[in-house]
Amino acid sequence: MEVSPENLRVIFMGTPGFAVASLELILNSGMNVVGVITAPDKPAGRGKKLRPSAVKEFSIQHNLELLQPPNLKDPGFIRQLTDLRPDLQVVVAFRMLPGMVWKVPILGTFNLHASLLPQYRGAAPINHVLMNGERITGVTTFLIDESIDTGNILLRKRTGIGPEETAGELHDRLKVLGAGLVLETIYRLARGEVQPRSQEYFMEPGTVLRPAPRIQKDDCRIDWKRDGLAIHNMIRGLSPYPGAFTFLTGKTGEKVQLKLLRSTFEPSGHDQPAGLITTDGKEFLQVLVRGGILGITALQLEGRRVLETNEFLRGFSLSSFQPRFS
Repeated sequence: MEVSPENLRVIFMGTPGFAVASLELILNSGMNVVGVITAPDKPAGRGKKLRPSAVKEFSIQHNLELLQPPNLKDPGFIRQLTDLRPDLQVVVAFRMLPGMVWKVPILGTFNLHASLLPQYRGAAPINHVLMNGERITGVTTFLIDESIDTGNILLRKRTGIGPEETAGELHDRLKVLGAGLVLETIYRLARGEVQPRSQEYFMEPGTVLRPAPRIQKDDCRIDWKRDGLAIHNMIRGLSPYPGAFTFLTGKTGEKVQLKLLRSTFEPSGHDQPAGLITTDGKEFLQVLVRGGILGITALQLEGRRVLETNEFLRGFSLSSFQPRFS
């Protein structure tokens, strides 16, 4: 089936700011967005007031038809969905769809994923790509099927990763790169110019797949016995959220939690214990690690704002703490 892209009836599904970039580009291209589906408002902040998603806020600003179903299998929602008569559904950072939803459009439903599938299937591909020290990543569009992130691939686009790039920085680049790929995918699907391929097609012999499960709190505590470069990759892969954390122990036994949010790594040989801190108390804070020296350039005391290292050292005395992280 070949359709003029501008005549497509498109439904968009997404929730966070990452998804807004794609929705905005689709809308600005002149396509007919007949509906937007996003998560119900959730309580947030100290007052636990209901907060709308970034996609909802954008949709309201642009007078888009908006649905917020608590249950995607609800018959009333399915009826609303089919009444919109979509030709195509686009999913960016939403949740797993039941078959009765993704099978509705004649052209199918495709998802944008922030990795080069089949690598890094799961909820946190940006974090895990960096934590594993990858130098290349990208974005993928694929047709949704019964499983998570396993459907036939439509298009992929690659990008390099900087040696000190953080998850926050990579997130912002990939949402722009991904929005462009989403738009290209819509045009090429409408014109019949893209051939879906199984994910196995993109796997070289002997390929080991790396998963990208949701980050848990236990994943965020730094183990100073690890290789120094791995710790550096962990710090940038968890920055700015949820943040890699460690502890300082006071000379009287109390503990203070710190998040380390930006670092550098310099390979070097030394015979000192891992986790040992060196600092001039003014400008630099370094940690001796296996295989080198970790320079800490941004950090955060629990409950405080993020500080550059020189700001932190001006307001926090390390002299009352043991000279190593734990």
